[in-house]
Amino acid sequence: MSKKKIALVCGGYSSEMEVSLRSADGLYQFLDKNRYDAWIVVLKREEWYVRISDTETAVVDRNDFSFVLNDQRIRFDYAWITIHGTPGEDGRLQGYFDMIAMPYNTCGVLASSLTFHKFACNHFLKGFGLQVAESLLLRKGQQIATDALIEKVGLPCFIKSNVGGSSFGVSKVKVADEVQAAIKNAFQEGDEVIVESFLEGMELTCGCYKTKKGACVLPLTEVVSQNEFFDYEAKYQGKVSEITPARIPDTLRDRIQQITSMIYDILDCRGIIRADYIWTKNGIFLLEVNTTPGMTATSFIPQQVAAAGKRMSEVMAEIIENEVD
Repeated sequence: MSKKKIALVCGGYSSEMEVSLRSADGLYQFLDKNRYDAWIVVLKREEWYVRISDTETAVVDRNDFSFVLNDQRIRFDYAWITIHGTPGEDGRLQGYFDMIAMPYNTCGVLASSLTFHKFACNHFLKGFGLQVAESLLLRKGQQIATDALIEKVGLPCFIKSNVGGSSFGVSKVKVADEVQAAIKNAFQEGDEVIVESFLEGMELTCGCYKTKKGACVLPLTEVVSQNEFFDYEAKYQGKVSEITPARIPDTLRDRIQQITSMIYDILDCRGIIRADYIWTKNGIFLLEVNTTPGMTATSFIPQQVAAAGKRMSEVMAEIIENEVD
């Protein structure tokens, strides 16, 4: 029986491209090569290509997502999307794969698009009883007076792109004089900016996936940043302590796992998601839902999978086989 051909799809059209490439390398190491043949497929605006070796690439035929190697056309059986940002996190690539009938690992078009729009997603989930920070949304060309912004969300506050990730363009604003510069900075990442009130507490994150074999809500990770907040430097340059499982009461752990599972079902998620929270004196607040979480060896999900006594190769196989008979 021939091995299934897996495309590890990375890259993308945003500033998160480099993080995505690292996730693809991580997934390539995790994947069971005795069971699957895998290629890293890089998507850039100007070209889509398969990485054959360090020096050789092959162009992807966008008609059916195939490529030619040694005069033989290779067709993938499955796409594992690990793009952080557009077009792999916002539903666009999912729509393309739906149209060519290519099975993939992430949520579908609607859930991907909704979760990518942080403001819309949080307010949608607020309708189901979740607590979220006070926030407001600015679109390109809109302006807001500093006083009006502070009246709505207070200080300190976070000003960030509504559709970015990996903490690009994020500012923690403490004084009124910094507000307008932070808004301008956030607009460098996209056409929408979200402003959120600051929540003081412990940051926690929880992974979850569900297949025909059942649901798996992973152990929580406690995030302790050495910086002002969990910024790019903290995430990717070691300026953070990540403690898995988190040092929290069992009742709190159980409640956050329950909420994460509920979010998964409300949004009709597929594959692995990660929900981020702040535990404050006023309860549990949802920060955001991530449907294409980082997959480097030190990312949250691999940490949580290990803490659950599982192997990433097994988890990946379960998710792949859930979509491919």
